Order: sequence, then C-alpha cells, then structure tokens
Amino acid sequence: MVNKVFVPGGNGFLGQAVTKKLQEANINYVSLSLQNGVDFRDFQQTKDIFEQERFDALINCAAFVGGIQFGYEKPAEIYFNNILMATNLMEAARLCGVKRFVNPISNCSYPGSLTSDFQEEQWWAGPLHESVLVYGFVRKASWVQSWAYYKQYGFQTINLILPNMYGPGDHFDEKRSHALGALVMKFVEAKKKNLPNVTIWGSGIPVREWLYVEDGAEALLRALEINSTVDPINIGVGKGISIIELAQIIKEVANYTGEIIFDKSMPDGAPYKTMNNERMKRVLHWIPKTTLRDGVKKTVEWYINNGGENL
Repeated sequence: MVNKVFVPGGNGFLGQAVTKKLQEANINYVSLSLQNGVDFRDFQQTKDIFEQERFDALINCAAFVGGIQFGYEKPAEIYFNNILMATNLMEAARLCGVKRFVNPISNCSYPGSLTSDFQEEQWWAGPLHESVLVYGFVRKASWVQSWAYYKQYGFQTINLILPNMYGPGDHFDEKRSHALGALVMKFVEAKKKNLPNVTIWGSGIPVREWLYVEDGAEALLRALEINSTVDPINIGVGKGISIIELAQIIKEVANYTGEIIFDKSMPDGAPYKTMNNERMKRVLHWIPKTTLRDGVKKTVEWYINNGGENL
C-alpha cells in the first residue's frame, strides 16, 4: 500500500494529470519542480528533499522536452538537463528508502527503422532516429540505471514506455508542441482569423500513436501497485494514425473549412511510431479509455477556452 508519493515535475503537462489522479484516489503526495525553486540537477538539494519527506513511492514527471524542432535546436540542453535529473532522482530515491520508482520513457527510444507495431523485445534492435536521438537515448539510459540498481540493490522501478501524449494543458506552439498540440493551435487560430489555409510541417505521411494525458496518468498510478518487474512495458492504444488523417480530424473538430498545405521542406521525424500493447493488458489489466476523437474534442475546447495563442 502506497502512503506518500513524490511527483517531481508535478507542475508540468503530465505531472498535473498525475497529481489530479492522486487527489481523486486520496493518495498523499508531494509535487515539486523548478517552478517551486527545486533543481533536480543539484544532487544535494534533491537528496535533502527525500530525507525531509520520506516518500515511499515516486512517479517521475520531471523532463526538459519538446517537439522535433525543439530537439534539433537544443540537443545539448536536452541531454544535460534530463540525464542529471533522472540520475539524481533515482539515486536519491535509492538512498532514502523509496520502495517503488515509476519511470515513464518516451517511445522515441525505440529504433527509428521499425515499420510495424513496436514490441518490447525490439527495443534494442537498432539505432534511434536522429530527430529524437538525444531525448530517446537519455530516457533509455534511465532504464539502464534502473536495471543496474535492480541487479545491485534490488531497487524496484517500473518502466513504462509511452507514446506522445496530448490533452488540456498541453504546450501549444510549433517548437515545444508535439504534432497534435501544434495542429490544434493552428486550426483553431485559422478558424478565428478566417485564414484560407493551414500549413503543416512535413509530408503528413508519418504514423504516430497518441495517448490522452489522463489515460497516461492512470497507467502511471496503476504501476504503483503491480508486481515488480524491470522489463519495460509499452503503454498505449495499440494503433497509430498518419499526420494527414490526424489533421483532418482536428480540422473537423475545430470546424475549419480552409485548405491544408504540407510543407515538405520541414522534417518528418521517424516514419512510424506505434506500439504493441499486449504486455500492458496482461500486467495492468487495463486499456486506455479515451478515443482519439473524444480526446481531440476536449483538447480543442480547452484551447479555445483558455486564451488560445496567448498561452
């Protein structure tokens, strides 16, 4: 039974969904991030928090991440910030007696050449795609740390591999957003301004899997109670959609009637990112409940009601 959960990065997109779920479940938690003046890149500061609070579980939502353009522009910062945060949090958790460390890992950590539903056994089958090399590698390194800590110390980490998440409270700009958030922003703003067309980066051909953020948070909470395993577990809906098809859905939900133009001079990223979710079903006894259209509708409504391009 979990008594006190630490949520590093609880002010972020995923972190806010996690803390909401913890509140609903009446689970005691502490949420801290750089916004609260806590820097997880500083090991002593991180360890002091663990010693003061004595958590028995942790859900790690601390990350420095964005979309494709963000990854190309800030690879060194992405590496430095994320490797320090992940390493310090797990070491402090081990030293201070945390019993369960839930570790979300992005599915960009899969090999970039895969063209069918990713299975956990394929996770080490090839190099990562250049567009996500740094962030994918750092998240994969966090699994290596968890494996090493399990082998030497018996430390319990549950590693969940998640696809791109979306929903209310997401980043809505071209650099920090993943494709879905950027598309919501573009179509809603084009509708407001009666623009004749919307330009979308890339060819529109790549296939992506999307997970509604509240479903992602639910998976992370369920990981607090499952049997310990160091093996990674794919979390997701188990099917993907092309950027072209996704754009059409968002266009319809936003009631936009203009033209879609694809700017093929901009990068596509990896051609395919969709995961097999059979292990998830067996281990978590659960599947995500939010359909893509319903999730997009909630996201568009939130964006319209919360300031639009002023976010």
